[in-house]
Amino acid sequence: MEIIGFLLLGMLAGILSGLIGIGGGVLITPALIFIFKFSQQQAQGTTLALLIPPIGILAAWTYYQQGLVNWKAAILICLGFVLGGLWGAKIAVNLPTNLLEKIFGTTLIVIGLKMFFSH
Repeated sequence: MEIIGFLLLGMLAGILSGLIGIGGGVLITPALIFIFKFSQQQAQGTTLALLIPPIGILAAWTYYQQGLVNWKAAILICLGFVLGGLWGAKIAVNLPTNLLEKIFGTTLIVIGLKMFFSH
């Protein structure tokens, strides 16, 4: 059952990523915590491990074909993400789980409110 659950989670996250551009952290990390009972750090580490293969290549190709990819921005953000991800991970693995959960939850709330009340 766990295998099917992981596959379904990946499929849902992939659909939402292709549809509205959200990353795995918004859906996969909370699902791993609440459904699969991962710790916050384990869920974050697992979600980051998803980035190793070119996970969004087919979705990105679809957007590219429509002229909707800014490659300069994507490459520069990717380079920054590599360094930022390393630094953030070094901090996160040493934080208490409850503090990390609060930081994660607060970030989701702030982003959600900003998106909801913009325009």
